[in-house]
Amino acid sequence: MPPPQTVPLLPCADIDEIEPFFAAMGFRTTFRQHRPYACLALHGHGFDLQYYGLDGHVPEASHSSCLVIVDDTGPIWDELAAGLRQAYGRLPVAGFPRITRPRPRKNADGVTGFSLVDPAGNWIRFFHRGRGAPAPAAELSRLGEAVQNAVVLADSKGDEAQALKVLQGALRRAPADDPALEDARELLAELEERQVER
Repeated sequence: MPPPQTVPLLPCADIDEIEPFFAAMGFRTTFRQHRPYACLALHGHGFDLQYYGLDGHVPEASHSSCLVIVDDTGPIWDELAAGLRQAYGRLPVAGFPRITRPRPRKNADGVTGFSLVDPAGNWIRFFHRGRGAPAPAAELSRLGEAVQNAVVLADSKGDEAQALKVLQGALRRAPADDPALEDARELLAELEERQVER
């Protein structure tokens, strides 16, 4: 007997906008209809998603989300990012749609994850199966803690502006030999790019 399976049902204003977005990342349509109601079923990378039409749905007001647990976030991120670069000519990191980079998540016990935000504003959150290996909080510098907090704010909550403030303040106070300096500068550059593209 096969194990139980769940399939996320996510809202969108227009399935015709969702279908090509996922096709660019290697998903195939397994079912599609407009009547009596709009419905789109997709399969790719070993999992299923379904979308339903919701009149008046806007990405900015979306609160829908789902988790996708994978053995390794690196390869799937590479595949999704390559499809997005091909479709958009660049990696979309701000607005709708967008994708974040895989990073350990403080709010997920250090498990590495990234988020794919679709054109309808739904957050599809990918997490590495099992536990990550972050440095224990006592071993992190203040800048290291600020990086972790900024990742939660930007990549989990979508508050890039606050993440940027947290990181800029911590960088101003960080010593020149702080071990988190490279990670902080990399995240800062990405957050600044997100702000420009908004």
